[in-house]
Amino acid sequence: MIKKVEIASVNTAKLPVLSNKEKNELLVKIKNGDDEARDEFVNGNLRLVLSVIKRFYGRGENLDDLFQVGCVGLIKAIDNFDLSQNVQFSTYAVPMIIGEIRRYLRDNNPIRVSRSIRDLAYKALTIKERIIKETQKEPTIEQIAKELNIDKEEIAFSLDAIQEPISLQEPVYGDGSENLYIMDQVSDKKNTDEHWAESITIAEAMKKLNDKEKMIVSKRFFEGRTQMEVAEEIGISQAQVSRLEKSAINHIKRIYK
Repeated sequence: MIKKVEIASVNTAKLPVLSNKEKNELLVKIKNGDDEARDEFVNGNLRLVLSVIKRFYGRGENLDDLFQVGCVGLIKAIDNFDLSQNVQFSTYAVPMIIGEIRRYLRDNNPIRVSRSIRDLAYKALTIKERIIKETQKEPTIEQIAKELNIDKEEIAFSLDAIQEPISLQEPVYGDGSENLYIMDQVSDKKNTDEHWAESITIAEAMKKLNDKEKMIVSKRFFEGRTQMEVAEEIGISQAQVSRLEKSAINHIKRIYK
């Protein structure tokens, strides 16, 4: 949790809060070149920056630096926001703030990435931000690759190369009763469950499962698919795949105790 009250010389305990009406009125003034309205709007949205940097705090980065970089993203969002679009400013601004912080973290990443790969990744991210601005939707790798006329594999590789390392134990989803972690999305042919499964009579064990469990166990442990890939193939959520996978493994373990 962020407990620091003053960040980058800003007293976060006294940040103003603007109503939607006030925001809309200020945005109109900003588009007409009113600098005072711009300053007031920025100050009225610093809480938004503060809420975003909470996602990145705790990774050893300086909080003041993260806040200032987030403010750059906020200002970019103000400059590029289209009043004619039926979308709240915060909905548009958050991805811009996150993108600016991620760029900062990538540029300060101790892992060396070649200039050509980094340049390609930045081009892809630029196109991604433009598409989000135009459509308010996250583009696919295929869309970005088509824009750049480059194989989607190269785009994916370049984007992966500039990502900062994260823990396999970091949660990526939670429904209130169960969390999914990064490690659940990783295809691992040497995980303990698979070694255990290979040590029993596979054919007999699979007979004890229902059709959906058989399919998930087969794809996960014998075809090396990730939970996300399995979910997309059979048309259910990743959370459901995780639950069915664990249920199947526990079922077989009970049988062969």
